[in-house]
Amino acid sequence: MTNSVFQCGRFQFARDRRPLVMGILNVTPDSFSDGGRHASRDAALRHAEQMIAEGVDIIDIGGESSRPGSAALPLDEELARVMPIVEALASCGKPLSIDTYKPEVMRAALAGGADLINDIWGFRMPGAVEAVAGGNAGLCVMHMQRDPQTMQEDPQYTDVVAEVGDFLRERVSTLRMAGVSAARISLDPGFGFGKTPDHNLRLLAQLPRLAIDDLPILAGLSRKSTLGAIIGGKPPMQRVAASLAAAVCAAERGAFIVRVHDVEQTVDALKTWWAIRHESVGRTKTDDT
Repeated sequence: MTNSVFQCGRFQFARDRRPLVMGILNVTPDSFSDGGRHASRDAALRHAEQMIAEGVDIIDIGGESSRPGSAALPLDEELARVMPIVEALASCGKPLSIDTYKPEVMRAALAGGADLINDIWGFRMPGAVEAVAGGNAGLCVMHMQRDPQTMQEDPQYTDVVAEVGDFLRERVSTLRMAGVSAARISLDPGFGFGKTPDHNLRLLAQLPRLAIDDLPILAGLSRKSTLGAIIGGKPPMQRVAASLAAAVCAAERGAFIVRVHDVEQTVDALKTWWAIRHESVGRTKTDDT
């Protein structure tokens, strides 16, 4: 393994451990999966505390919905949603990830104690690379075809795996040229971001092809519409079992981080998978953060 450690701000994760569980903390009134249940500061902090108790490895805070058809959020409003949560959780003992594509939010969040920037635009916005190049924050580079407003309007690829791989490779090269250490970079194929269900399943099946330069892969399939299509159109809250199956499949294919809504169930599923894979029930260094 070329990169034995994933650098995530104040935290380091050895790569020879079970996959990390990134818990989703949406502080938005229009989330596709939870309908704004955690939009207020108090509700968001209660949910963060619950995820910590359930064994979350990384908390991913998002102030702007990226569901298909969603409109862009003004900068000031995103900062007003995100920064109070970052400041309140900065000393919670878990890495904080910020789901944003705005350089101004990146800078503010990093100054406030965030450990990872999770960018659906792959650091393509003007000033984004410059905002994150310094320091030791982890970076997640995601692929998205077009933008959230139009991404699901008949997405087309000749070879979805090759094209997503080419995009990720180019973005990694850009970050590396800006001085970003490979240990700080993770890659996200962007399941559901400008892809049909068949595209998503092909990407998941061929996930090892996207491990560019042995960088860790993040898989975000939790409760997504592809899973709903597989299990007969069930709504997001009834896709837990499908989400767990997808998380284990992603782990089996090399994902190092899974981004999920259902933390406790995912932690249990991955601990079980890891124990079977290593033929050991005992707690080892590879099960610690």
